[in-house]
Amino acid sequence: MNPAILTYGSLAAAIVLEVIGTTFLQQSQQFTRALPTILMALCYAAAFYLLSITLRTLPVGIAYAIWSGLGIVLISAVGLILFRQTLDTAAIIGLGLIISGVVVVNLFSNSVGH
Repeated sequence: MNPAILTYGSLAAAIVLEVIGTTFLQQSQQFTRALPTILMALCYAAAFYLLSITLRTLPVGIAYAIWSGLGIVLISAVGLILFRQTLDTAAIIGLGLIISGVVVVNLFSNSVGH
C-alpha cells in the first residue's frame, strides 16, 4: 500500500474517531451513562492507535497539529449541528485560522513528507 495513503488515511480515521469519541463524551454526562462512556473510551483508544501509525511517517508535532486542529473544527461543527451550540464571530474566525494553519503546514512545510 502507498505509504502516503496509509499515513493520511490513518490520520483521517484517527480524527474521525476522536470527534466521535468527543461526541460520546458529551453524551456520557460526566461518565454517568455507561454506553456513551464505553463507546467514548473505545473511540479514543482506536484514535490514538491510528495516530501512532501516522507517526511512522509524519513528525509528531505535524501529525498532532493536523489531528488536533481538524478535530477542533469538526467537533465545533458537531456541536453546532447536533447539540445546537452557537459559535460567535470570534469563534468562527479562530476556526478559520486553525484551518488555514493546517493548510499552510501541509502545503508549504518541508517537515511534511509529501
